[in-house]
Amino acid sequence: MMRSVLLPFRFTTYSSCFNGLNVRKFSSAAQTSPAVRASLENSFDLVVVGSGPSGQKCAIAAAKLGKRVAMIDKKSMYGGVCIHTGTIPSKTFREAVLYLTNYRQRGFYGKSCVPRNEIKSQDILDRVRKVEGWETDTIMDQLNRNGVTALEGWASFIDPHHIEISPADSNKEQSSLDSERSNQIVRGEKILLCPGTRPARNSMYPFDGKLIFDSDMILQNEHWGEIRHLVVVGAGVIAMEYASMFNNLPGVRVTIIDERPTFLDFVDNEVVSALRHIMSRQGATFRLGEKIMKIETKANKVKIDLESGKSMSADALFYAVGRQGNTDRLNIESAGLSVNKRGLFSVNPYFQTSIPHIYAAGDVIGFPALASTAQEQGRLAAHHMFASNPGSMNPIFPYGIYTIPEVSMVGKSEQDLTKEKIPYEIGVASFEETAKGQMIGGQHVDGFLKILFCPTTRKLFGVHVIGENATELIHIGQAVLSLGGTVEYFRDSIFNYPTMAETYRVAALDGLGRLGIL
Repeated sequence: MMRSVLLPFRFTTYSSCFNGLNVRKFSSAAQTSPAVRASLENSFDLVVVGSGPSGQKCAIAAAKLGKRVAMIDKKSMYGGVCIHTGTIPSKTFREAVLYLTNYRQRGFYGKSCVPRNEIKSQDILDRVRKVEGWETDTIMDQLNRNGVTALEGWASFIDPHHIEISPADSNKEQSSLDSERSNQIVRGEKILLCPGTRPARNSMYPFDGKLIFDSDMILQNEHWGEIRHLVVVGAGVIAMEYASMFNNLPGVRVTIIDERPTFLDFVDNEVVSALRHIMSRQGATFRLGEKIMKIETKANKVKIDLESGKSMSADALFYAVGRQGNTDRLNIESAGLSVNKRGLFSVNPYFQTSIPHIYAAGDVIGFPALASTAQEQGRLAAHHMFASNPGSMNPIFPYGIYTIPEVSMVGKSEQDLTKEKIPYEIGVASFEETAKGQMIGGQHVDGFLKILFCPTTRKLFGVHVIGENATELIHIGQAVLSLGGTVEYFRDSIFNYPTMAETYRVAALDGLGRLGIL
């Protein structure tokens, strides 16, 4: 297989037939103006800024529609935040923890299934980096096959159609002569902005990558294998995922601190309660409704003082409170664009910004900020740009949280239905009631599946799962919900036995039984 090659600041056109690659150097000595120069050989139907899931799918969809497409990103970040610091690394990190700690075997072998006494950071990071490399190769291969031009560097608007590309390691204070020699300019008839986000930071915290770090720094930290007490600041998705992973490493104690009295408020309350119970049983301490007043680092320790008068000392602090859009270097003002205080764009249902030919997708437009939805946003944006049947985003999509154990949901929660004054009935299947659940987790396996449905029409409202394979199981409920199906579908369907999927039938029988229906 031919590997993608990123050549700095050259326009690299990849043959879709893999019969070679053609590199065209743009002369930096040209005496014409930048705008005229850009319109000669480097004008594209679509320029994509960022190479995450939305950018990839938009670029490929446009290329398949016969459009000339360029993609701009730093060489080290091709694949986006998803591949290098976000989704793929964190989920691979989780799989490594589950394997190295024998998590899935404890229900059977108990104390005889002793996890490794000392799991080093390198044991986990080796797996993360291998998967990151494989995924990057896969993405670059897809861009190759579809003839997408890959450009390396920072993107910055000159005007609404022209973008300047500067070296990824460029100094903002370089001379205009140096800039003229090294920078390139491209023109896009249409432009998609998908630069992703980065962890938000609080100036009170002295981030050093070792004692105090965020989700971008954690994968470069070779010292967290020495941690015995980790404080996690924040209780959102990223915070809870990493907190649960560290909570399962042998000899590591985790304390979660957040100013809010609850966490994961968009998740069904019963599922959140179960997650908190399981994590607490595994050793986690929750300090919710607590405000941090002071942070000190001394003698390889972090000292934390809380407003309530409590104080604690930890080996490290992981900060995960919010995300910030990577829009500050784009010079969006030159394109007539603006962002909110979090650096995020506002878009219409077709992912257009306030400038109609400039689109935005992925995390940089806010909720739901999922890799899965970002892919569809990118594809739909390309079709709105170039196709006669643009389509629209399906409002029903699953949400997965890769804590230990997994959490996943689709549709309405109990609190949603209560707030909307919609009557509902529930059906629940505990994983320990199923043969497959006992096979994979033992007699007291954690987890359950809950369905919510209308007591009169039996129409499905939502599905909520916590436990092993929750993010896989949810798709059955998603399909039935999207098709407007009823709970009877689960009751009347024959599921393979033994499987985790049969929890749908168990839950349906439970829910219908509450109504006196067999």
